[in-house]
Amino acid sequence: MFSSFSIAEKSSGFRGELALLRWALIVIFLWFGGMKFTTYEAMGIAPLMVNSPIMSWVPATFGVQGASYFIGVIELLVAATLALGAFNRLASALGAAMSCLTYFITLTFFLSTPGVAEPTAGGFPAISADIGQFLLKDLVLLAASACLLLASIRSPRT
Repeated sequence: MFSSFSIAEKSSGFRGELALLRWALIVIFLWFGGMKFTTYEAMGIAPLMVNSPIMSWVPATFGVQGASYFIGVIELLVAATLALGAFNRLASALGAAMSCLTYFITLTFFLSTPGVAEPTAGGFPAISADIGQFLLKDLVLLAASACLLLASIRSPRT
């Protein structure tokens, strides 16, 4: 069904079904990226960025709302690159790599963000509902991105 829409995943079997992952990631990046242009989202991600050794320079440089705009532009760029990747293998690999990097970085927030562990449940590995569980979803998004990346760089089967 999706093979006519996606050259990067065009093949028989499982690889053709990877188009579902691609378009799901595109929707997520479009939605999350668009939300970064709201004050609500900027305030929501500020504690994650401020406490991150990798990302703390962004709000320090651009301010909280500017940092949110910066990340929003990147997320929209990832969505566009993933969409182009449906028709071009190089763009597919680049978009999937960008997606992998995004989710890898957000998963590092587990180590730097206060409130990830839930002390009333005994601490880590018990994670809080608001921050810990919010971040944990990025594990499956990283796995989806990695599957797409691997499919993009492997030789197509005949």
